[in-house]
Amino acid sequence: VQDRNSIIGDNYRWPHVIPYVLEDSLEMNAKGVILKAFEQYRLKTCIDFKPWEGEKNYISVFKGSGCWSSVGNMQTGLQQLSIGANCDRIGTIQHEFLHALGFWHEQSRSDRDDYVTIIWDRIQSGKEHNFNKYDDKRSDFLNVPYDYNSVMHYSKTAFKNGTEPTIITNIPDFIDVIGQRMDFSEYDLQKLNRLYNCTSSLSFMDTCSFELENICGMIQSSDDNSDWQRLSQVPAGPNTDHTNMGECKDSGYFMHFDTSAGGEGSTAVLESRILYPRRGFQCLQFYLYSSGNENDRLNVWVREYTSANPNGTLRFIKEIKGSPETYWQLHHVSLNVTSKFRVMFQGVRGSGLSNGGLSVDDINLSETQCPHHVWHIRNFTDLLNTSPAGKEGIIYSPPFYSSEGYAFQVSLYVNGTTDNPFNLGIYLSLISGANDDHLKWPCPWQQVTMILLDQHPDIRQQMSNQRSVTTDPQKFSESSSIYTWDRPDKVGSEATFPNGTKYMKGPGVGTSAFLTHERLRSRNFIKEDGVYILLTMEDISHLLSTQPSTRLPLVTITTFCPDNPCENDGICVMVNRMPVCRCPAGDNWWYMGEKCERKGSTQENIVIAVSSTITVFVVMLIVTITTAVCLKKKYKQGKENKESVTLEE
Repeated sequence: VQDRNSIIGDNYRWPHVIPYVLEDSLEMNAKGVILKAFEQYRLKTCIDFKPWEGEKNYISVFKGSGCWSSVGNMQTGLQQLSIGANCDRIGTIQHEFLHALGFWHEQSRSDRDDYVTIIWDRIQSGKEHNFNKYDDKRSDFLNVPYDYNSVMHYSKTAFKNGTEPTIITNIPDFIDVIGQRMDFSEYDLQKLNRLYNCTSSLSFMDTCSFELENICGMIQSSDDNSDWQRLSQVPAGPNTDHTNMGECKDSGYFMHFDTSAGGEGSTAVLESRILYPRRGFQCLQFYLYSSGNENDRLNVWVREYTSANPNGTLRFIKEIKGSPETYWQLHHVSLNVTSKFRVMFQGVRGSGLSNGGLSVDDINLSETQCPHHVWHIRNFTDLLNTSPAGKEGIIYSPPFYSSEGYAFQVSLYVNGTTDNPFNLGIYLSLISGANDDHLKWPCPWQQVTMILLDQHPDIRQQMSNQRSVTTDPQKFSESSSIYTWDRPDKVGSEATFPNGTKYMKGPGVGTSAFLTHERLRSRNFIKEDGVYILLTMEDISHLLSTQPSTRLPLVTITTFCPDNPCENDGICVMVNRMPVCRCPAGDNWWYMGEKCERKGSTQENIVIAVSSTITVFVVMLIVTITTAVCLKKKYKQGKENKESVTLEE
């Protein structure tokens, strides 16, 4: 490995907004998961990603052999990152982009021998380089402790040549912890945010567990006739908060609106501090405990401030009925606010007798998309203890509908399949639904994401576990010539809902190794003896053709714009039906900007306006030859000087 691959040195840093290309060689499911990985970077760091528009250096994500990336910004123009077969897990993609951002594997740290022991004679021949250690002149661990929980750590069986582990943790309790690919760990985020001087993350807005008396800067409104109270328990329930579940002495608070007093229609309003949106869409997540009357309700409003209405305008968002239960319930509310605003929780006392009220805890607000559906599985410990492995231990979700009208169901193997016990297995099936006569079959390019929620009170520290499945309309079932995602009443088998209603259930697609029971019992996956599985089905057909391949001669691109608005011999192509300029570049110069109007070089950045007097055809031919030669040269240099880091699956 050449010295230039060291993470020490500012030249190996990317800008905070990283240009990328998703090559058409990528599997469709991988493309969708890559975009979800970018969302996690935005939520938890100040790193952002944007489609390449002619910038000098950019990441080209393609389907290569395995999952690998160079370490740091190699300054080679096009820099490859491979998301190959079976690499389409969000944690794996986060791992590879952390390499690109400048991080070695955790077990490559200079101090690694204090924490793990590498068993060299158990490693596959030719794979020893993956266990290299880098001294502190080449690798900086940024004063963060060794992290067994890092998404950058290999598992105990990485590159094994037999059955014995290749990595032994010096603290035995961590032997089954290393190798997680759920999400960034807390220390992963500390290191990344220190390396890139992040003081805040991009899409996170607010979190509150009400542990501090200042209640996160929230205020009680003067326009109501009651107040929310900060309490640790209520006689009618809840007995504990949701954050700590009563496990921590002298802590554990929530906000409560008492509906046992006052008259029908009495209200209490709790408002957030003023918030400043960037993206125009938000997801509000919180837990609600209802111990009052079924006619009690919680209304969510936003107060929006504009130059025309500097004192704020109220806009109603959603009403949640206070159906009394003896447990906390998770809620998501989608917002679409574009000006500064406050979120308002308005409790309203309904008619009828009440002994309790409405309680709210663990609020999170982020500029992300809310999940479409929530599957709450209660009494989960009992299910773990009593469910057999295999089909007898499956539990089935209720039926859910996508926004386009497809009906689907999730099957959860609580104690794993017979071939893979002591794991959660999860599978998606399309099922017969009310809209089937009006839908496209086989179902084309719907991506379903199944998330087992880590119920940590702060969304930035959650390490949820997720998998995505995409409906390829040309995919055949393994055992027959039928299309996997065809209409369920054509390719499925009969099943019965708990109420006795029969339906048709298509083939199941998923994984028998969704999450080990050891990891399931870690974190906050099980809380109040329940788990939450968040589900979203969305159309990703727009990703079928992402960006034209930068490694091929441009003459292979057929989607040219009717008119060429690009300057300086740039070529215009259509991307998602929008014109995008592809700008020319040389060894030490490049054009950039929306119309290739600005020139940059290694010595200087100057803006040159050039009027082309050559016909569009000749321009495209010249730029085609020039760009192909330059990119080929850069690609060759990049291959000679990079370290490929392969991740085992």
